[in-house]
Amino acid sequence: MGPNEVLSDVSKICREVFNDQQLEINPNTRAKDVAGWDSMTNLFLIDAIEQRFKFKFTLDEIMNAGNVGELCGIVMQRGQLS
Repeated sequence: MGPNEVLSDVSKICREVFNDQQLEINPNTRAKDVAGWDSMTNLFLIDAIEQRFKFKFTLDEIMNAGNVGELCGIVMQRGQLS
């Protein structure tokens, strides 16, 4: 699975978590860019990504990921891509 496929899967997860099928996600998307992306929905998003890619983010990874692209980069490094 390549970077575009990871971004596509993470985008689908975001649309589900934020309950917005029209939501456009790109690597530069930040929490402040998405209505309803708060600390609670961030937990749901992280959990959904972990379940999909079968790994657990570290606290440092969660705290330091500044945008969707950085989350996808972590997935590319650590996730079980299938």
